[in-house]
Amino acid sequence: MESLETELARARDLDIRVLADAIESIGFECTRCGACCTSEADEPHTATVFPDEVRELESETRDWRDVARPMPYGLDEAGEGETFEWALQTDGCGDCTFYTEDEAGMGTCTVHDERPLICRTYPFSVALGGTSQPMGEAVDSEGMVRAHECEGLGRDISRADAEELAGALKERAVRELEEAIGVRENYRPVEGSTVVHDSEGPKRPDGREIGDTTNRGDTDE
Repeated sequence: MESLETELARARDLDIRVLADAIESIGFECTRCGACCTSEADEPHTATVFPDEVRELESETRDWRDVARPMPYGLDEAGEGETFEWALQTDGCGDCTFYTEDEAGMGTCTVHDERPLICRTYPFSVALGGTSQPMGEAVDSEGMVRAHECEGLGRDISRADAEELAGALKERAVRELEEAIGVRENYRPVEGSTVVHDSEGPKRPDGREIGDTTNRGDTDE
């Protein structure tokens, strides 16, 4: 098994033109069906978001917890334990909190221009170790590009759109590996009912680093 550093070097060397060729070969056009933004089989939507992406989505009316929640993997039924990623926040139905539907019933992202990389690149991923995401099994592949279940697959895509998507896909692969390395380097056991380990160190569910006493109205220790 290759080290994360070796995989990161491979990710940085990815050729966007080759990735775009693969995306063109598979084909894709978003149909705005909303399937990638909503819950499925009573399982809440889980889309990984990097710490800096959470901060980019914060605003005067949205704080950390409005944007992200601890990834549920590793947590018990009460939501306590250790986990190693952040997921986009969900609503009461388990759908992404930023998902809505227009009057015609078409899916719409309310933060489309600022959406995280995993949203920009779905349904594609790159076959590199250390870049695993909760996207399900691949249903098609071409070279290093994997395609995951989506009704938009197999549709024509312009070269410009394929290259834009390929660029985001490479960026995401690099970021995922940098995040994994950062988590490894900054991991330390800490006490707390719910702890999220990310590349910046262990945090509380409200995004505060463990040891930060700034009051955000959170009482989790």
